[in-house]
Amino acid sequence: MSRHNLDFGKTSESEAAEFLKNQGYKIVELNYRSIFGEIDIVATDARALCFIEVKSRSSSAFGLPKEAVNRRKQYKLSQSALAYLKERRLLNHSCRFDVLALNRDEQGQPGFELLKDAFELNGNYSY
Repeated sequence: MSRHNLDFGKTSESEAAEFLKNQGYKIVELNYRSIFGEIDIVATDARALCFIEVKSRSSSAFGLPKEAVNRRKQYKLSQSALAYLKERRLLNHSCRFDVLALNRDEQGQPGFELLKDAFELNGNYSY
């Protein structure tokens, strides 16, 4: 991945965390890594532990950011979330998967679209 893409991603994640704080989320962890992959943001809201995938695009040439969270990505996020819950002994906690899409305008300003409960655990998962 190019340096520009890494910087763009980190900037987007920082902006996303600030947006989520303003929406009442409490950030628990940024960039949690497991053997299955990475979760961009782990946060809590009033009711649940939230695993949040941040997707951003500088243009719509390659589709909308939220469209990038396909079945394969959902599976990897689910496995990472289960690892997180198991490591921290939180398997009985209520949790959900949110997607935060950042669409930038021509001036580079972010527009946020928060999809709460974007997907559910489906199928057989084990860790």
